[in-house]
Amino acid sequence: MSDVDSSVDESSVNHDSAAEHPRPPRREFKARGSFVTRCDNCQLPVLNCLCPYQVKAESHAQVWLLTHPLEHYKPTNTGRLIGDVITTTQVFTWYRTAPDAQLAALLKDPLYAPFVIFPDDQPDYADRVVGIDAVHAAKAQARIPVFIILDGTWRQARRMFRKSAYLDALPVLPLRTERETRYRLRKPASKSHLCTAEVAIELLRQGGDTVAAGVLDDYFEVFNDSYAASRLHHKIDPPTAAMRRLAAKQSTGDSESGHPGAHRGA
Repeated sequence: MSDVDSSVDESSVNHDSAAEHPRPPRREFKARGSFVTRCDNCQLPVLNCLCPYQVKAESHAQVWLLTHPLEHYKPTNTGRLIGDVITTTQVFTWYRTAPDAQLAALLKDPLYAPFVIFPDDQPDYADRVVGIDAVHAAKAQARIPVFIILDGTWRQARRMFRKSAYLDALPVLPLRTERETRYRLRKPASKSHLCTAEVAIELLRQGGDTVAAGVLDDYFEVFNDSYAASRLHHKIDPPTAAMRRLAAKQSTGDSESGHPGAHRGA
């Protein structure tokens, strides 16, 4: 989950209702950094391209991102980093009245044990709250744990949680960690507010997928450092320790595989 509210008008991408009279077209949107030459693959400025450090990893658990429409357009969004590393990651766009048909079907598949990742700070859903032991129990039952992460700002994530009736029957797994955010590209309201990739890293680690968590953690660190340096038009040289670790894995073809056969393609 991202840590700051977007200044973009959410109604401009709200598909819940149609206006009788369409709005006049706006001027082409030019975000800060829109004129930067970016890599077609990783979307980072070519000055600090991420591609040499992309390493795949496998995990018992899967991550499904339920992404607010606005997040798709933010180059600072870290949800895409999860998919770069964990090959079974799936991304679904959130709309309140039109849940993704594929997601709805997957939620009914008994092979998966889905958990909505959300704080347990309100009493009205306390009966749905579980701990990380539920993830280990699902693995013991030969089910695939799934972390459903609400990918948006905290304000958006709370709305997504409250307005998605198709998630109401799922257990709620709050992330409990002492980790403080290292994310440098958006200002957090609190150091305890982790970005989307950091949430996935901690969940994978606590769920027993420590190798995959380590690869994703290194990749997040490289993204974080590279993007921050690119804002200052600075190329990182020599490579950081995380860069060296990932480059070594990629050059040897070591994908740090977790447990082959633990997944089924959706």
